[in-house]
Amino acid sequence: MPDEPARYIPNRLGTQGIRGLPISQTHALKANDLDLHHNDPFDRLIIAQALVENLTVLTPDQLFGKYPIEVVWCGK
Repeated sequence: MPDEPARYIPNRLGTQGIRGLPISQTHALKANDLDLHHNDPFDRLIIAQALVENLTVLTPDQLFGKYPIEVVWCGK
């Protein structure tokens, strides 16, 4: 990175108009209720957030497609 991550990442996100999504209790509970298509707890949390917040997920991970969320395939 061209600068320290603590400076670079917030600056890049701000420049691109990207904001973080805090993890709520609702997200955590939804992650717990998901079918076990995906075993990675962080990915399950992303899926839960997408469900609760009606968001689209960008990922090359085809397991995300097993959940009722909108997925845009990118990368691999």
